[in-house]
Amino acid sequence: MSGILIYSAADAERNRFAVQKYIELLGASLVLSENLSIEKDKLPDFVINRTNDAGIAFAFEKLGVRVFNPAALSRLANDKQLCYEFMQKNGVPIMPVNYFDVPLVIKPKNGRGGMGVRLITNKNEIPRNDNLVYQKPASEPGRDLRVFMLGGSIAAAVLRENKTDLRANMCLGGSVSEYILSKQEKELVYSIGALIKHDFIGIDFVFDNNRIVFNEIEDSVGARSVYRTTGKDIIALYCSYIAKEMKRF
Repeated sequence: MSGILIYSAADAERNRFAVQKYIELLGASLVLSENLSIEKDKLPDFVINRTNDAGIAFAFEKLGVRVFNPAALSRLANDKQLCYEFMQKNGVPIMPVNYFDVPLVIKPKNGRGGMGVRLITNKNEIPRNDNLVYQKPASEPGRDLRVFMLGGSIAAAVLRENKTDLRANMCLGGSVSEYILSKQEKELVYSIGALIKHDFIGIDFVFDNNRIVFNEIEDSVGARSVYRTTGKDIIALYCSYIAKEMKRF
């Protein structure tokens, strides 16, 4: 069984620990997205797509290659506007979008890691850009929840908090701690997970008026917060899942 692991050069360097895990546990070969060439006579058995690029996933799936995560998931996760509209259509609670009152939060449709997310408090400072999502802020800024789903099951949940920034991401200085989901919170997570096929994702929630509200799906979700807060080797669990999936593929 042959597989390839696709990262951008910058992300491969930043995630050396994870890269090594995938190589050691699955025998996957690292291919940088900048050098990617799809040759029909040299196709791998599986692809672990860590680029957030749905086009890469679609290209391999067309050729019959199993891709982790599926292209449809990658497309939805990496277009926030599309994702919010999808969730709203399916009855999942979200903070209102296409919202132009202040205060409001703006974020790039294809952003990740909290980059480009800003709180606007003056109507005269609201930028107009087709690549932005305009959203009503939650009542508890700087506090969010990431739930990791692996093969349709909840694998871990991490609370992220930042007292000085709207964005609670660990890479931006947020603190992390393990979070115990309530029965109602688990039901919400599973209802979201059931809407679209996935392999390993993070589902992020904000806190609004003492409840969790869907915020986004992380396609190539990072695992540092799980290693820091729990005893779970979540990448090893993901690799085991991939190996089992490939036996059934």
